Amino acid sequence: MSSPEYSLRQLGYFVAVAEAGTLAGASATLHVSASALSLALDELERALGVQLTVRRRAHGIRLTPAGQDTLRRARRLLRDAGELADAAGGEAGDVAGAVRVGCYTTLAPGLLPATLGRFAARHPRARVEFVEGPQDQLQRGLLEGELDVAVLYDHRLDPALELTPLSSNTPYLVLPAGHPLARDGGPVKLADLVDEPMVLLDLPPSSEHALGVCLAAGLSPRVRHRTANPDTARALVGQGLGFTVLAQAVPGTRTHAGDEIVAVPIADDPAPLPIVLAWSGQVAPTATARAFAAAARDSSGRHHR
Repeated sequence: MSSPEYSLRQLGYFVAVAEAGTLAGASATLHVSASALSLALDELERALGVQLTVRRRAHGIRLTPAGQDTLRRARRLLRDAGELADAAGGEAGDVAGAVRVGCYTTLAPGLLPATLGRFAARHPRARVEFVEGPQDQLQRGLLEGELDVAVLYDHRLDPALELTPLSSNTPYLVLPAGHPLARDGGPVKLADLVDEPMVLLDLPPSSEHALGVCLAAGLSPRVRHRTANPDTARALVGQGLGFTVLAQAVPGTRTHAGDEIVAVPIADDPAPLPIVLAWSGQVAPTATARAFAAAARDSSGRHHR
């Protein structure tokens, strides 16, 4: 097998330029001159025999289709190289190196801390770099090679992703304390809220699922306020500005403003929202990513809601 005519340094420069969008931006991050970066890109393109970028002075860097594919592969190669270097300094069978993890925003507080703690205890030489965000952004990160794995709701996910079930969340109703329908603590039919406004957690797929739960129960909700923050949604409910439907567990019965709220089961038997660990089906997960997946499965089993 012949040795490649490109270097890991050239791949690293290419990834940095692609992520920065300009030679100047990558230059400032890497502390390497823009001319050196441009030369490295030229050499990489010659070695691969393909044009990776379109460089326009006033418009920065744009990747060609071949460049997009090479970017995904380059990120993986660089992570594998880093994992190899880290593992070389440890015992045989050690898990080392970095794993880049994404987590849907509302799932992170309940799932990430326990998983990170378990992973760190099992694999002290490995490290986790995590980001929280909306589901479409995390899916894109997986497919473009920016992330190794992500914790997501299994709702309209790209079929190119491989999924491992973790647990599920059952939607519930949040009402102000003292609300007539919350007095006995029993399940409430959503249709009984037909005359009341809704506070919508406007963060797909939670928003789509909550609206679907309402419609399936015969309620076409009148959305009064929208927010991407579940704490804000609870606070608005606490002020008597409407009801909300949430799936993720949020501890406590008081909002940040001190108003009391009540979590009430929904009588209409809403479908649970499955939680999964996802990775790109086009790329084999690294040993570190597989170890993180095992920690996530064990943690979710102990904290199943």
